[in-house]
Amino acid sequence: MARVVVLGAGISGHTAALHLRRLLGKQHEVVVVSPNSNWNWIPSNIWVGVGRMSAEDVTFKLAPVYKKKGITYHQAKAVALWPEGDDSSDRPKVEIEWTAPGKTGHVERIEYDYVINATGPKLNFGATPGLGPDGHTYSVCTYGHAEEAAKALAEVIARLKRGEKQRLVIGVGHGTCTCEGAAFEYTFNVEHELRAAGVRDLAEIVYFTNEYELGDFGVGGLTFKQEGFVTTSQLWTESLFVERDVRSITRAHPTRIEDGRLYYETLDGVDGVLDFDFAMLLPPFRGVDLQAFARDGSDISSEVFAPSGFLKVDADYTPKKFDEYRAEDWPSTYQSPKYANVFGIGIAFAPPHPISVPRTSPKGTAISPAPPRTGMPSGLMGKAVAQSIADMVTGKATRPEHTASMADMGAACVASAGAGFTKGTAASMTMYPVVPDYARFPGYGRSLDDTTGEIGLAGHWMKNLLHYMFIYKAKGLPGWSFIPE
Repeated sequence: MARVVVLGAGISGHTAALHLRRLLGKQHEVVVVSPNSNWNWIPSNIWVGVGRMSAEDVTFKLAPVYKKKGITYHQAKAVALWPEGDDSSDRPKVEIEWTAPGKTGHVERIEYDYVINATGPKLNFGATPGLGPDGHTYSVCTYGHAEEAAKALAEVIARLKRGEKQRLVIGVGHGTCTCEGAAFEYTFNVEHELRAAGVRDLAEIVYFTNEYELGDFGVGGLTFKQEGFVTTSQLWTESLFVERDVRSITRAHPTRIEDGRLYYETLDGVDGVLDFDFAMLLPPFRGVDLQAFARDGSDISSEVFAPSGFLKVDADYTPKKFDEYRAEDWPSTYQSPKYANVFGIGIAFAPPHPISVPRTSPKGTAISPAPPRTGMPSGLMGKAVAQSIADMVTGKATRPEHTASMADMGAACVASAGAGFTKGTAASMTMYPVVPDYARFPGYGRSLDDTTGEIGLAGHWMKNLLHYMFIYKAKGLPGWSFIPE
């Protein structure tokens, strides 16, 4: 019997667990370790954050799903890997700290044959003084954060209805943030809500970003065909901002945030101050502070994890100049180079290099997006690693044979505005590959035939469909495995 332990129950980890249970016989055990009792369809937190959906609309309890599927579930957080075993045995172990009611704080070590690190990110609000729910800004990274943002937005709308002008700042809270797409989407959902409430004329909306140009999205921007013409995501995005009267501040890093005031520096060395009445700024990500120890108890975290806290996998981490990076630097199997039975997927793996051009200010401050690894790519990684492990467990393979390189993977993103079926719009984007490959696609790095952009109601319907479809899939309901990642 083999035991596969999955750390994390987000899109990547939950997908891996469901596929492992589908592919492995009952004599093998699949264990999920997650500190959260709920599964959350994070893309729809945007709608929670504007009051169009409730937390119940975007979550469900994990325990009943795992019980029905025959997956062992521990409501706990992973704190350390012991990949060589410990002083009790040479069996690899993961150390967990329980968060379940009645067991909170209890620490134990669980043996594994394979472990998948899908812990996702630590929301590093502390990187910028004053950032986050414990500071002076809101977030939509969790459904709880999104609920608080919705309450604050409702208060802003109430003040606008009383005739009080308001400035709303939406974007990223650090120069190295990722998930600019989520900030972009929240911006235009808020703009939609202000129009629906009849108060848009009294509100100023400012999009605050570390992107060098609008439309970068942490992937270096997109070039695509639209109605027979070649255009860019920069022009496409800028036109949307002009149309909706949203002001942008690009190439910026917040240095500190006070109550109603944001201090920042720009890439060209200018210091600025921006007053606000409401701010939703996403935090930068880092690893969840998972440690690794050798059997003798010595700390080997630096050998297993990158300085960012993310797990090192089968990528080329050799330092290079940006123009020397290659698509093949990116991982494909997500296997640890040090321990063959350890894998890292989703946000939990360490990317080998940025996709957007790295830039620093005259003060040496890094101001450029980190590469995104959420949503569709996370699901594809989870499935591929599950398939590889299942093959190795059952003797069909001796090494990982299923791949999901972001340099050979397409992705779709639908950024909505509004949550109904008759009102609203959406910006729909597809790209292939996610990581540009200039050897295969000279000039643009991506296939012009598979990289697209469109704005309209059709994309809005697709966003609604995806919400219900992926919650259905995540619940493991009949036919779930036929729904693509």
